Amino acid sequence: MKLVAGNSNRPLSEAIAAYLKTPLTKAQVRRFADMEVFVEIQENVRGEDTFVLQSTSYPANDNLMELLIVIDALRRSSARRITAVLPYFGYARQDRKPGPRTPISAKLVANLITRAGADRVLTVDLHAGQIQGFFDIPTDNLYAAPVMVRDITDRFDTSDVTIVSPDVGGVVRARGLAKRIDAPLAIVDKRRERPGESEVMNVIGGVEGRTCILVDDIVDSGGTLCNAADALLSRGAASVHAYITHGVLSGGAVARVTASNLSELVITDSIQPTEAVRVARNMRTLSIAPLLGEAIGRTALEESVSSLFD
Repeated sequence: MKLVAGNSNRPLSEAIAAYLKTPLTKAQVRRFADMEVFVEIQENVRGEDTFVLQSTSYPANDNLMELLIVIDALRRSSARRITAVLPYFGYARQDRKPGPRTPISAKLVANLITRAGADRVLTVDLHAGQIQGFFDIPTDNLYAAPVMVRDITDRFDTSDVTIVSPDVGGVVRARGLAKRIDAPLAIVDKRRERPGESEVMNVIGGVEGRTCILVDDIVDSGGTLCNAADALLSRGAASVHAYITHGVLSGGAVARVTASNLSELVITDSIQPTEAVRVARNMRTLSIAPLLGEAIGRTALEESVSSLFD
C-alpha cells in the first residue's frame, strides 16, 4: 500500500499515515513559475495499491488539479489500483440545476476524477448522497457521525440534549445522529433569499431548557448557524452548540461565529483549519484521521467499510 499526499491538508495526511504506520510516499507536488502543477512520484509504485490523499478545498481549482495530475502520474507509473481519498469533496453543492442554463459541477468533477484514472473514491459526508451515483466507479461515503457522537457523549449529559437540523434538507443527517445518542430532534425552518444569506423563520420541536446541538455537513459563511442559534435561544434553549463536518468558513465566517451566540462550533480537520480557526474562542477541531485511516486499511485488505458505522 502506498499513500500519496497532495498539498491541501498535509497535517491530516501525516496523521493518517501515522495511524496506518505507513510512511507517506516520497513525491514532489509543486508549481512552475506560471503556477502550473508539476508532480513527480519519487518511489516505485508499479503494481501497488495507491491512495491519493487530497481535499478539494480552497483554493478548490488548484487542489483539484493537483489531485487529477497525481492520479495521472500514478496511472502512468503502472499503479495497480488508485483510490482518490477526498476528506472534503469540493463542488458538491452544485449537484443539480437550480435554474436554467446552470451546470451540474459535481457531476463534471466526478467525470474528471474518473477519466484521470481513479479506480475508487473514498470521501466523507457528501453534501448530497446521490453524488455517489455521479461516479461510474465504486464510491464510499464515510460519515463523521461516530467521531461526533463520541465527543458529544464525553462532554454532555445526553438526557438534556436535543439535536437540531439547521434546515429541512439536513433532517436525515441530524436524525441519524440523534438516533445514535437517543436524543429528540428539532428543525429550524429557514428561507434563503439569496446565496450566502439566510433568514430563520421558525423552530419545529421542543427546545426550551435544552442543550441544543446543531448538526450539518458544511459551514461556509456561518450565517445559517448564527441565525439558527439566535432562533433557538429566543425560544428558551439553555445553550446552542454546533457540530459540522467541513469547516469551509469563507470570508468573515470565523469573525461572525466568534461574535455569535453559539457556545461552541466543532468542526473536523477534513479541511485544514486556518490560524484564525485555531485561535477562535469558541471553535474546536476533531480529527477524522483514525476514521479515514481505518477505512483505507480495510479497503486495502478488501474488508467491509460499512461495518465501521454499524
